Amino acid sequence: MGHVSRRLSSSLAVSTAHLKHFPPREATLRTKKATFDPETWAALQPPPPSALMAFSHRIGLGAVLTKPTAVQRACTHKSFLDLHARYYPLSPPPPNNANLAVLGNALMGLFASEHLHATYPHLPTRVLKAAVSAHVGPLTCASVAQEMGAVSLLRWHRQPATPTSPALLHSDALASIPRALAALVYQERCLASARKFVHSFFLNRRVDIRAMLKFRDPKRALMETVAKFQREPPKSRLLKETGRFSNSPIFVVGIYTGVDKLGEGFGSSLKMAEYRAAEDALHRLYLTRTPSNVLMLPSSTFGESANIYKVTDAAPYSPCELGESEALYASSGRSRVLAPRRRVLEVES
Repeated sequence: MGHVSRRLSSSLAVSTAHLKHFPPREATLRTKKATFDPETWAALQPPPPSALMAFSHRIGLGAVLTKPTAVQRACTHKSFLDLHARYYPLSPPPPNNANLAVLGNALMGLFASEHLHATYPHLPTRVLKAAVSAHVGPLTCASVAQEMGAVSLLRWHRQPATPTSPALLHSDALASIPRALAALVYQERCLASARKFVHSFFLNRRVDIRAMLKFRDPKRALMETVAKFQREPPKSRLLKETGRFSNSPIFVVGIYTGVDKLGEGFGSSLKMAEYRAAEDALHRLYLTRTPSNVLMLPSSTFGESANIYKVTDAAPYSPCELGESEALYASSGRSRVLAPRRRVLEVES
C-alpha cells in the first residue's frame, strides 16, 4: 500500500467537506480509456483548513500562524509544483516552502552551532559538525515533523534521481516542514522567538556526543594536547590489578600530568588499559560543559524588540571563553605540517 493509499484509508484521510465537487467529474465520465487515478487525485487536494489550524495550535504556534494559507505553504514542498502543473497547467502554482526551508535551515544551523560551541567549548571541529547534523540534520527534521503530526499535511511528489541530484524521498520532503516553520516564526516574530522554537523542538534533545569522539591514537593525541596546554608530559600509573597470571587478568591504569589525574581505564592487558585511560582523558577534556548559569549565546543580545539597524541599549551579555582548538597530530604529508617527534608514555607501576 502506497503513501497516498494509506492516507486515504487512515483516519487522517482528506476530508471532502471543503471540496467544491465530489466525486470529481473525471471519476464519473465513462470513456474507453480511464483517466482518473484516485491516488493522484488525493495528492492534488489541499488539506482541510481545520486540519491546518489544528496543526498550528498543536505545536504551539496558533498565535503566530493565524491563517491556514501560511501553514499550507509550510507543508507544500517544491516538488509538488510539477504534479500540479501537469494536471492544472492554466492555474497559478501554489505557494511552496522552498525559500522558507532555505532560510529556516540557515537559522537552525546558526542556533545549533552557537549552542553547541558555547556548551562544549573544547569540542573538535569535525565532532561539532557531526553534533550539529545530529541536532538539526535532515533525519532529525523528518523525525520532528512526524512527531508534530505533519505527515498527512505534506504535499509533495516523488522524483527519480538525475545526473545532478539524488532521488527525492518522503523523508527529504518531510524535513522541509520544520525548517519552513522556523523561518515563518522568524518572519512573523523575531530572532528570539525563532531561537526559542528551535531550542524547544531540537536542541533540548539528548544526543550522545561521546560516541562521536573517535581517536586513531588517543595516547598520541593526549600527549600533543597536554603539550599544547604547557603541562607536564603525561605518565601512566598502574593503580590496581588482579589475576595477572590467570587467563582473565584485569588492570586499572591512570594517566597523570604532575599530580593531576587526567583519566582512568581498565583492560585485560596493560596496553588496553592505557589506551582506554588516554581515551577517557580526552573525553573529559572535549566533553567539558559550560555551566548553565553562566551559559550565554551571542544571539541572546537581540531581544524581542531588537533592531540591528538602530542604535539601542545593548542587552547584558558576557561572552563565554572559547576553548582551545584540537591538536592536529596526524596531518603530515597533506597539510605540510610536520608532526613532532613521537614520545612514549612512561609507565609507573
